[in-house]
Amino acid sequence: MAKRSQSKGRSDGLVAENRRARFDYAVEDTLEAGMMLVGSEVKSLRNGKANIAESYATVEEGELWLINSDIPTYAGANRFNHEPRRKRKLLVSKREKLRLSQAVERAGRTIVPLKLYFNERGIAKLLIGLAVGKKHHDKRETQQKRDWQRQKARIMKEA
Repeated sequence: MAKRSQSKGRSDGLVAENRRARFDYAVEDTLEAGMMLVGSEVKSLRNGKANIAESYATVEEGELWLINSDIPTYAGANRFNHEPRRKRKLLVSKREKLRLSQAVERAGRTIVPLKLYFNERGIAKLLIGLAVGKKHHDKRETQQKRDWQRQKARIMKEA
């Protein structure tokens, strides 16, 4: 059997990454979830096109849903295309769904998508994180640490 090609975006299968999530949230736990997609969505993802920057996940009616993610339409699908910003069902075990919903309800956590990628078998996966929103001073502290690391690297390079 021939090996499936990865997405055109990157060699490691990464399609989209939510870099802003780690700045805005303190991620406590991560979980890999499958996604229910239609064919034209998979084709579009294989072209390396998706945006999960403004999206989030929520538990509604006992199911986990990805809301506000953008997978652009696929040109070759013409009239059988998908809606770019539709709700997409995330596939996780019952135990994980229960744990996530309890964390959101009781502890005030948020479920944030971190990465959208193809795994080794060529299946689209979404890395989601259980997170707490950072306060303004925490964000400032993160920025200062990042700046110091850059300065330190520059100084070490010059020496």
